[in-house]
Amino acid sequence: MSDPQAAVNWLWQSGAPHETLEPGNRKALRDMATESTLKLNTLSAIATLLAFVVVVLAIGIFIGMQTAPGEWYRALEKPPFNPPNWIFGPVWTVLYVFIAVAGWRTFRQAPGSVAVKLWVAQMVLNWTWSPVFFAFHQLWFALVILLGMLAAILFFIVDRWQLDRTAALLFCPYAAWVGFAGILNLSLALLN
Repeated sequence: MSDPQAAVNWLWQSGAPHETLEPGNRKALRDMATESTLKLNTLSAIATLLAFVVVVLAIGIFIGMQTAPGEWYRALEKPPFNPPNWIFGPVWTVLYVFIAVAGWRTFRQAPGSVAVKLWVAQMVLNWTWSPVFFAFHQLWFALVILLGMLAAILFFIVDRWQLDRTAALLFCPYAAWVGFAGILNLSLALLN
């Protein structure tokens, strides 16, 4: 048995020679098993969280580096509220960590749920937007992708609000940023 708590339960139910243990030792054995289970669960949770953060950041950074704004983007006519290019890296780094943590929390609480599917959908759309916009220069198609992403983000927030408020709140700055990006994307498409 790999689960220490299950091993203790089996020991207690099996009639094995645990009766020879003094009551204080029985409690100590149970406490040790519970502590071991908590440690294993904690290590598993931390490993899963790290995996979510590393994958989301690594793919996001890789795509960002492959599709960094170049001469084409610099030549576009921009609206007056266009932020400086240096702001995007730090903002996306923080947002990707928030996205990863929300995804991890949702995956651990409700694997296979609608919320997990929404999380995956918004992530795929997120990673698709930069190549479509910066590499293929398809501003209108990028806007369609961004609107789909925003819808998935908002549905995720609504779905998680009652079940995991923390995951929902982690997506709120993301929704605001993507909403702003949508206005910027639309402005760039109209101006160019």
